[in-house]
Amino acid sequence: MFDRGLIGAAVMVAALLTASGGAQAFDQTRYPDLRGEWRRAPDTAVRVVQPRGAVFDPSKAWGPAQQPPLIPQYQARFETNLADLAAGGQGIGETYTCVSPGMPRVTNAYGETEFVVTPNTTHILVENIRDSRRIFTDGRDWPAHIDPSLLGYSIGKWIDTDGDGKFDVLEAETRGFMGPRAFDSSGIPLHDDNQTVVKERMYLAKNQPNRLLLEVSVVDHALTRPWSVLKSYRRQADAQPLWPESVCGEGNNHVQIGKENYMISGDGLLMPTKRGQQPPDLKYFTRSSK
Repeated sequence: MFDRGLIGAAVMVAALLTASGGAQAFDQTRYPDLRGEWRRAPDTAVRVVQPRGAVFDPSKAWGPAQQPPLIPQYQARFETNLADLAAGGQGIGETYTCVSPGMPRVTNAYGETEFVVTPNTTHILVENIRDSRRIFTDGRDWPAHIDPSLLGYSIGKWIDTDGDGKFDVLEAETRGFMGPRAFDSSGIPLHDDNQTVVKERMYLAKNQPNRLLLEVSVVDHALTRPWSVLKSYRRQADAQPLWPESVCGEGNNHVQIGKENYMISGDGLLMPTKRGQQPPDLKYFTRSSK
């Protein structure tokens, strides 16, 4: 198992060593100190307070209590999704098949998070499925073509808001998505056209160096207006934190066949996940005659 802390350090060292000789050396002290392991606040334990997983708006409870500003078509889809979850289904998104939750759900900080700042890229490393992100801060423009992905393509810039010569805010914008994606585990949907734009502002709380604030605003055609929330991360006190490995495929007993999800039971047999669920088509298997 790789030590993610060492990986982060290696990324930083490599960036410093490869800087061109004529360029100004990368000065880490000009950036906020984001070292260590971060988890969402107020809960910092591995097991979270929310019984159904991290929510998009941390000021509200899971599911309908999130009160997402959805247009009627997508509100109906959300309600259908909640009914499917209640019946034992998996709903929108395919994280149960070890597919990344994508943006903006990865901002919910459901796993151990590490920030690695380099001269041209800020890395946000999340130990879960395939959730780690790159925010390019090298001044590039949006490319003419973006290969769609669940995490999208992020461009940002560090800002010195108070003029003291040090950067204190990272602003970022993410585009170029594919789906399906949801805001959180309750299945709040994003539009099928995948024209989502996610804007972020990240900064340390004033006089609270162990509290990181993240403003997230989502523009999406499934919404009646941009949905903006404030998230809070807390730095773990351990100076040498553990970075447990998460291998989604290990022990995963979900089986997706077509559009249906089944499970492998303890005795190794295929079983339904919902009451009345029909078995898959077995036409390619020889049926024993009695």
